[in-house]
Amino acid sequence: MDMFEKQFEEQKKKEAPLAARMRPTTLKEFVGQEHIVGEGRVLRKAIESGQLPSMILWGPPGSGKTTLASIIANTTASHFSSVSAVTAGVADLRRIIEEARERRKLYQIKTILFIDEIHRFNKSQQDAVLPYVEDGTITLIGATTENPSFEVNAPLLSRARVFTLKPLTEDEIKLIIQRALQDKENGIGNIQVEIAEDALKQLIAVSNSDARTALNALELAALTTPPDEQGLRHIILSVIEDALQHRSLLYDRAGEQHYDLISALHKSLRDSDPDGTLYWLARMLEAGEDPLFIARRLVRAASEDIGMADPQALVVAMAAQQAVHFIGVPEGNLALAEAAVYLAVAPKSNSLYTAYSGIQHEVKSGKNEPVPLHLRNAVTKLMKDNGYGNGYKYAHNFPGHVVDQQHLPDSLKDNKFYFPGELGYEKQVADRLKAWTALKKANNNINKEKGK
Repeated sequence: MDMFEKQFEEQKKKEAPLAARMRPTTLKEFVGQEHIVGEGRVLRKAIESGQLPSMILWGPPGSGKTTLASIIANTTASHFSSVSAVTAGVADLRRIIEEARERRKLYQIKTILFIDEIHRFNKSQQDAVLPYVEDGTITLIGATTENPSFEVNAPLLSRARVFTLKPLTEDEIKLIIQRALQDKENGIGNIQVEIAEDALKQLIAVSNSDARTALNALELAALTTPPDEQGLRHIILSVIEDALQHRSLLYDRAGEQHYDLISALHKSLRDSDPDGTLYWLARMLEAGEDPLFIARRLVRAASEDIGMADPQALVVAMAAQQAVHFIGVPEGNLALAEAAVYLAVAPKSNSLYTAYSGIQHEVKSGKNEPVPLHLRNAVTKLMKDNGYGNGYKYAHNFPGHVVDQQHLPDSLKDNKFYFPGELGYEKQVADRLKAWTALKKANNNINKEKGK
């Protein structure tokens, strides 16, 4: 690097955001993820020895994935190539791989290929690097915020070690902020910044475990706060709130968070916890989830987890769906909240779900016998002559409008699929079925007496 290139790089670093300037260059400076880079841990040993396997770094934004890749780049003897899946294509990968092959052949130098946001590569793009990971031409390091089980091709995933990064703790975020406040070379220590305790707590809380968000908000707050007569910049709570504006919620409508949160909502509802139900509902709505997606899950829960224990649950869920469709958001959010709480506090029963699942299995695997003759309509003389409708008992001609006759095919005639629970309206259903069973028995005894 000549003098002009060095000056350009130094100027570029000065103009970079605080989060980029404060990026650690060694494992000693790295904060968090002790479970994978702590003393004696396998990834730390691999980095320090230079014997790196292909790996996928999986974790939330701001947890240190790119920083770890940068540390590897600074410490490894291998050539380090970096691309972003947002902007790179197959042609870029082929160029890097061809250079890696030449480098390995001529100079026996290994190549590490870092792919940021690897989940954004489609199957063919991921397949393009697979053979070269397999034969050792490149060592792959992929970074992703999405579950690799779903977003990385199985053959590629099987050839890489997955390291899961955890969200940074509040203490770790606080340490990173304090370093930035004190660092005069890369941080903001040279402009004398003092942050109020409540402002610091708010910055840590609203950064949502994302070090990048915390540092960049801190820099904005510091640069927009005028110094006092002694040159000290006092950052107060209102300044931090203004710098952050709106909390960035960790959510991806097409990714794992989408399914994790709706699962948490459904399970909280099923467990009759209105607080948990409302919390996960709000997390999804405030992050921009499609409200009709949530409404569909509420409708399902009304039938699956409540069913006949409170038939009104389905009516309420459908009313919420119609309300959201009619007035949209944010007004429709309260309709969803009302339905969610109604379902959460309703009596629960999965007897309907269990009954249908049993019948579904029987229909798919059973004999699928014809309808018994006495249940068929004899709409022509030929049908009547063939026994259609013969022996059918008209329920309204019997006491209580209840009749005992076979309604299932012969092979299933004694089977029971629906067993009502003991909660809510379903208890009434259970009592009614018991009463009907007794009435049917009484009606049968009367018919026997008449037949004598």
